[in-house]
Amino acid sequence: MARLAAIDPKQATGRAKELLDAVHAKLGITPNMMRTMAASPVVLEGYLGLSGALAGGRLPAKFREAIALAVAQVNGCDYCLAAHAALGRLAKLSEREIAQSRRHASDDPRTAAALDFAAALAMGHGDARDATFARVHDAGWSDGEIAEIIAAVALNVFTNYFNEAAGVAVDFPLRRLSDARPPEDFHLLRRAGYEESPP
Repeated sequence: MARLAAIDPKQATGRAKELLDAVHAKLGITPNMMRTMAASPVVLEGYLGLSGALAGGRLPAKFREAIALAVAQVNGCDYCLAAHAALGRLAKLSEREIAQSRRHASDDPRTAAALDFAAALAMGHGDARDATFARVHDAGWSDGEIAEIIAAVALNVFTNYFNEAAGVAVDFPLRRLSDARPPEDFHLLRRAGYEESPP
């Protein structure tokens, strides 16, 4: 049930209208998440700004979508699972890769290490142990790439929290949390350097 109203783009004015028009021009649609964020244009502008900046970084779109799916699964966000499954397909993620990403897994060891890292950050509320960094470094990720992974996790935590708190109606083909086998979080945390669940 929606707790914040989604703005009708046809009735939007001022900065909200400018931002929603730009979203529609880029995507061809105006998703409910962005329509709801437009209740405060600074919120929508902040989301679009960080998202746009990361799109110009070192991480390819396909991998950013995999991170989004891993984080959405951790945080239990149906909206983001649905949205990033759809966007992931556009970024050339296969159905197998979409399912794997939700389990923080990949056939590629380098990608798997980074998804483990991203999921551990989400589960640990940003707490990353030395062993977590060692594993992602050992898999061949540079400091700059790791910084972008952290930023991508933060961006997706924001959208997960926003959608869940605001009760944003899912307007993409629905994917439910139960559609993917839950990850073995305890083992993931141990691989990431946690002996016990993080505080």
